[in-house]
Amino acid sequence: MSTSFLRPCLRRMFSDRGGNFGIMTAILAPVLLGAAGMAIQVGDMLLSKQQLQEAADSAALATATALGNGTIQTSQAEAFARNFVAGQMANYLQSSTDIKGTTSVNVQTSTSGNSASYQVTVTPSYDFTVNPLMQAVGFSTQHLSTSSTTVSGPSQTPGSNSQGSVSMFLALDKSGSMGDPTETVNKDHPTEPFTYDCNPHLNKKGKWVYDTCTGSRTNYYTKIEALKMAAGNLFGQLTSADPNAQYVRTGAVSYDIVQYTPSTLAWGTAGVSSYVNALQAGGGTNSSGAMGTAYSSLTAKNAAGNDAEDAAHKLKTGQIPKKYIVFMTDGDNNNDSSGGRSYDTLTRATCDTAKSKGIEIYTIAFMAPPGGQALLQYCASDAAHYFQAEQMEDLLAAFKAIGAKASAQLTRLTN
Repeated sequence: MSTSFLRPCLRRMFSDRGGNFGIMTAILAPVLLGAAGMAIQVGDMLLSKQQLQEAADSAALATATALGNGTIQTSQAEAFARNFVAGQMANYLQSSTDIKGTTSVNVQTSTSGNSASYQVTVTPSYDFTVNPLMQAVGFSTQHLSTSSTTVSGPSQTPGSNSQGSVSMFLALDKSGSMGDPTETVNKDHPTEPFTYDCNPHLNKKGKWVYDTCTGSRTNYYTKIEALKMAAGNLFGQLTSADPNAQYVRTGAVSYDIVQYTPSTLAWGTAGVSSYVNALQAGGGTNSSGAMGTAYSSLTAKNAAGNDAEDAAHKLKTGQIPKKYIVFMTDGDNNNDSSGGRSYDTLTRATCDTAKSKGIEIYTIAFMAPPGGQALLQYCASDAAHYFQAEQMEDLLAAFKAIGAKASAQLTRLTN
């Protein structure tokens, strides 16, 4: 074949741009998939790292406090801390993940006379399984690790200033929408039976009738069940930090369109825990009365005209307590002539007054609409005190974060 024939053919072939897009797509597809996988993965990893940090904080606090109070011995501290981390992370890890085996614990004891202080460092880690997009470009796992150190001394005598006092009051939404399911499958009862109409047929009178059939479907935690679990985690953290109920007083009030009889402020968390566990969803939404009760409970006067909470703590510990309100809703105030806006106004006014008195307000919008989110953002002490929980796992993490921050008031925490 002559070169005079080949040259024009080769020239046309190399100058032809047909199919360039397909070639470029084939070359870039793995890169694009990897980038998409990385973007999704970063968010998941940040959330997982936050959950791991909160578990480490809680475990270090609980272990140091238990050592200081003599609840456990130093020989038991490592197992205690590892079990605590495993319990905190149980809702976030696959059952095959051995978080206990990958959690290191270091305890240092310092003695002065007849007293001892304890520095506990908890360092949990695990291999985080990446998503399929990341796996497609060669990644399989990412190693997550964090650490938390708590310094705690022995149980303090009244009048001591080395451990802080806390008074916390919860205002919790129990409206009808709190009975709605979340997207999290119930771990203990993953399925549930249900009945439905089936087999339509004519009866003797010529009318269509149905048989009743029974089936099985996925069973999800309801929002009220998620709230009980989340609040239980918070109470557990406070109890671990104050096992003898000497420094923590808690109370709660629930509401739908009206507020209900509250669990009054009392030492420890037993009373408030029973109160929350008995909540049943139902009714509309009006947060104004409940927030008023939370504020008035924390600032009530005693017979002598003094702040009752301050007096109770001073009598027992010689301290003035740090006061907290935890305000949670999944809805938007409703059912008044202004579509709930007058209830918003009253709630905002209470939040303003509480914050002016030095009360810290934590707020959690649990799968709430924009109106509810806006109200809770306003009421929170600042952006760090506001949590927007779009799924059950977010709600659990929010209450754990609040528990860790309140527990830090009871025991000195350093990361």
